[in-house]
Amino acid sequence: MVRRSILFSPGDRPELMRKAPAAGADTIVFDLEDAVAPARKAEARAAVRDVLAEAEFDPDAEVGVRVTGTDTYRDLAVLADEGPGRFDAMMLPKAESADEVDHLANQLREHGSPVPVLALVETARGVLNAAEIADADATDALLFGAEDLSADMGATRTAEGTEVLYAREKVVVAAAAAGVDAIDTVFTDFGDTDGLRDETAFARGLGYDGKMAIHPAQVPVINGAFTPDCDDLAWAEEVLAARDEAAAEDRGVFQVDGEMIDAPLIAQAERIVEYARLASERGDDESRDGNES
Repeated sequence: MVRRSILFSPGDRPELMRKAPAAGADTIVFDLEDAVAPARKAEARAAVRDVLAEAEFDPDAEVGVRVTGTDTYRDLAVLADEGPGRFDAMMLPKAESADEVDHLANQLREHGSPVPVLALVETARGVLNAAEIADADATDALLFGAEDLSADMGATRTAEGTEVLYAREKVVVAAAAAGVDAIDTVFTDFGDTDGLRDETAFARGLGYDGKMAIHPAQVPVINGAFTPDCDDLAWAEEVLAARDEAAAEDRGVFQVDGEMIDAPLIAQAERIVEYARLASERGDDESRDGNES
């Protein structure tokens, strides 16, 4: 599956949760953690349960819930035991060890819902343990949370993001090593479309597979940035065609437009073609314009 965009929707706002599927995000996450005040957790659990049971979701989209982290048994008792609705993944906030991922996975199995875990790395300890979190059997994606990490470190958040760059790179490396998706942090100024586009392009350049969103208006920008553009797709298809031709002639080395092609570039081409295919299946029939950043 493709996870270019992961859209959060607050668990205590049923009117917003019911609108969330129309945003076109690859993954929708109903939030029981940061978006909900402690006094409203029970109300939010019931609201999420009802939306999961009643809302119409794109069958190709992923539906998840961010649990509270400290009271997941109560979350799952309402969502899994009482609620007959669909959820495809659980997001674990402030993940700091593989044991925490395993613990949530065990709870999900006990409640008859053995879905994958999306592990959100947003503390200093979580960054240091990113590799083991990514390697946990239930982990299907590693997500980077810059805002909570900055608070945990006592760092000053800047537009340039140099204070979290080491952690941002470590998370994407850990995800790549484990073969799971890497999802970048939210962009908090949802009115700054140009800023979002620039930051998403930077995340894509680092190797991230997608980005979290806090507002539906951010979803098309993020999806566009993580959908291969026409030039990239044309190059990838040319590389793979040349690879097949070289293999038929027992040639191990070949070139495309004067560029020598080796295994890493073939892997990159395969990834571009696969991502374009998955994006098309999600309803994005056209690749990005080749001039778009």
